[in-house]
Amino acid sequence: MRWIRARKWMVAALLAATPPLAHAGALAIVNARILPAPDVAPIERGTLLIRDGRIHALGASIELPEGVARIDAQGATAVAGYWNSHVHFIAPPLSEAASRPAGELGEALSAQYLRWGFTTVFDLASMSGNAIALRRRIEAGELAGPAILTVDAPFYPEGGTPIYVLEFEGMGEAARADEVATPVQAGERARRQLAQGADGAKIFAGAIVGGDTGVLPMPVPVARAVSDATHAAGKPVFAHPTNLEGLRAALDGGADVLTHPAPHVGTWPQDLLRDMLSRKIALVPTLRLFEIELDKDGAPPAVKAEVIGIAQRQVADYAAAGGELLFGTDSGYIDWYDTRDELRMMGEAGLDWRQILASLTTAPARRFGSGDRQGRLAPGQAADVVLLDADPREDVAGFAAVRAVYRDGRRVYPPAGAD
Repeated sequence: MRWIRARKWMVAALLAATPPLAHAGALAIVNARILPAPDVAPIERGTLLIRDGRIHALGASIELPEGVARIDAQGATAVAGYWNSHVHFIAPPLSEAASRPAGELGEALSAQYLRWGFTTVFDLASMSGNAIALRRRIEAGELAGPAILTVDAPFYPEGGTPIYVLEFEGMGEAARADEVATPVQAGERARRQLAQGADGAKIFAGAIVGGDTGVLPMPVPVARAVSDATHAAGKPVFAHPTNLEGLRAALDGGADVLTHPAPHVGTWPQDLLRDMLSRKIALVPTLRLFEIELDKDGAPPAVKAEVIGIAQRQVADYAAAGGELLFGTDSGYIDWYDTRDELRMMGEAGLDWRQILASLTTAPARRFGSGDRQGRLAPGQAADVVLLDADPREDVAGFAAVRAVYRDGRRVYPPAGAD
């Protein structure tokens, strides 16, 4: 659509440095309103007992070991750590993960992701090797941050580097190296990236190139080669769809997750909706992205309302039909990290707190292969916990009212010394 085009963004103001913290031995969070999972009854005035980075027990009446450290939640709401299933590390300092000081990287990760409850993020295309380097520094204990999954470099169709990618500082024409012309080339690069540590792949099934072409679809054999190589490694394939041709290329090319709705299409065609459901495709709403781009482009109010309304209807209709939603913001591409507006827009689309909690926790954990250890507050699960100063059952924007975040039983937000 003509009202959406590329923008360059500056990184938001950062918080204080976040030094690494030691693993927690035993910790009890008491007097909390606990929402264990979307399909589990809430626990009022409950206790979470954490031991060695795992949830040991939870309930309304838990006998605590003598001398265990206690945190009084004072009625805060406890939920499982969030997943952001659509981010990018393409702006400084996170775009320079191998060379920037740990303090700078930690500040950015705290302000942009931990602050909003994200204990796991999926990078959906950055410069080759960058997200993997950032992950290694977090895992080495140099800085606190979320767990990072990444698709590494994206796959564009030949001649299909998006116009907005060409405008990014530090990328430009160099991004054309991510184009793939043949199935053989696509499959070989997918296997190489996976061997180097990628956790999936991203294809631009509908690449916005502008000019007379507008949107360039990826040839299905090229998309299928990426998918076949990625699926052989047991990893997911994400697709940027844009329009109907891009959606068809994504589905026929073997994609598992659509990174955005496609307002160009209007209400989902019924045959397309059935195909998406039969293939168990997941959808990332990214509703705030459309609002930001339309505002920046000066779209008339009527156009803005129409486009956002279509995107919201697509999200609502897909969820109502049984489709899976994964929360994601496209942060990093857009200089916006506050999740309140995305939550508000999902609520306006008709999603309730359970559906939104699922999109933040259980759905991505299950989709990306870690449902046995992440996504719920339950014995044996990783002690990824978010404490909220609100009850999101009353207002879904409450999922953004983050007081504190624990990853593997250690507090990663607020940073040490910020109390």
